[in-house]
Amino acid sequence: MKTELCAYSVESCRTAARAGVDRVELCASPWEGGTTPSAASIRGARRVEGIRLQVMIRPRGGDFCYTDDEVAQMAEEIRFARECGADGVVLGLLTPEGEVDRVRTACLVAEAGALEVTFHRAFDMTRDPMAALETVIACGCRRILTSGGSNTAVEGIATLGELVTRAAGRIEIMAGSGVNAANARQLAATGVDALHFSARGWRESRMHYRNPKVSMGGLDGVPEYATLCADEAKIREILKALER
Repeated sequence: MKTELCAYSVESCRTAARAGVDRVELCASPWEGGTTPSAASIRGARRVEGIRLQVMIRPRGGDFCYTDDEVAQMAEEIRFARECGADGVVLGLLTPEGEVDRVRTACLVAEAGALEVTFHRAFDMTRDPMAALETVIACGCRRILTSGGSNTAVEGIATLGELVTRAAGRIEIMAGSGVNAANARQLAATGVDALHFSARGWRESRMHYRNPKVSMGGLDGVPEYATLCADEAKIREILKALER
């Protein structure tokens, strides 16, 4: 059972390596579900030893139906990730009809060359997951990150099991969304190849003065004076649960 941490900083990549996670998915913009990280973040994460690096290739938040300009940007980001020594990239493209965009996905997989390609949870927004599975396989992706078409992996556990059966070893199935120490073994029992989790924690700001009249984010539930990070204790609890 491989494990993957969704990391939003180089610091979180170090935490993952220290805890013993197999690989990280490096992203930016957690409140948009993850977008392409900065150049410096990719380079910094690549310098972290003992962990495989997967780079998110997503030009914006929102849906997964992209313009030609956005796809061209994704191709350039893939080239940059490869030049930085990434082990893989993570992407997902859909048609307006809710199907995997076969042509554009295949083009980006070809652009990735020897890099591992993960088709991310855009998969969960398709109208027919079993048809989407076959398309992703045909495009040459290495793995699929999915919650089984539900909000969380536990809710989609039956579909996850069916995807594993249908895949029959032709592609890796990685369960993600809401994965924690309490459900890790239950999800592993479906036969998935890997578990993906964020193990989110918060680091309190070092600011003593805090201006109560200004909100930089303006979103409920997003603290102004705390930084999202990976909680090493939560990561270790998940890994320990998988060893039982």
